[in-house]
Amino acid sequence: MAAITAQDVNKLRAMTGAGMMDCKKALTEADGDFEAARDILRKQGQKIADKRAENATAEGVVLVSVSEDGTTGKLVALACETEPVAKVEDFRKLAQQVLDSAVQSNAGTKEDLLAAKQDDGRSLQEHITDLMGKIGEKLDVVAYETLTAEKVASYIHSDNKKGVLVGLKNVGDANTNEVGRDVAMQIVAMKPVAVDKDGVDSATVEREIEIGKEQARAEGKPEAMLEKIAQGKLNKFYKENTLLNQEFVKDNSVTIAQLLDKTSKGMTVTDFKRVAIA
Repeated sequence: MAAITAQDVNKLRAMTGAGMMDCKKALTEADGDFEAARDILRKQGQKIADKRAENATAEGVVLVSVSEDGTTGKLVALACETEPVAKVEDFRKLAQQVLDSAVQSNAGTKEDLLAAKQDDGRSLQEHITDLMGKIGEKLDVVAYETLTAEKVASYIHSDNKKGVLVGLKNVGDANTNEVGRDVAMQIVAMKPVAVDKDGVDSATVEREIEIGKEQARAEGKPEAMLEKIAQGKLNKFYKENTLLNQEFVKDNSVTIAQLLDKTSKGMTVTDFKRVAIA
């Protein structure tokens, strides 16, 4: 049996970031073999991941990055189980690593992002699993969004659990910093389902029409009028739930479409991405 020294424990701790007792236990089990000890710690992380797979992750942090030319944005959300863990330095460093990996790899999907190779040759998911072993909680990249447009604006809410990317076009020579941020804040606050009515999926439209008919029927309206009444309620739905038709939360005398057009003639939104940890 190899003698495990304090220096050995500190060396493994520096290599893995795991706790002192976990490192000592792993080295003892591996009879002083550092690579075997690292494998033991990784398996420990996987065990915790498997055990806590069904646990809810309602805390965490959302981070955003917009390219220097302002045309591409990346938005990531790394979640955990409890608020204290969300404030731990190692968790915050991992969240930044997730964002950096998204930017460097330009991953197309969350699965691609998790598979992205890190500096040590291992995948991002392996790094996440390792920290699960150290922290003892489920950690999960619950959202990854990317957006490209003529100009991309972003916003992270003060709780760091909600974030938005919004794509603008026809910006002309306008400075979009303020209006872009305002529109992104609008998306966080009002949760639009689409940019405009053309972006609302057919299933939602059909559901809203049926709800409108049922409400009118319950109010005793004649059957012949139900379709017209339902269409009126659908238009109200569009006004309240599609971004360009919503009233601006800072000034309800204008819609978002009007706000953008006033900033630069013809400016509009091409797309947006909203993520939230809840």
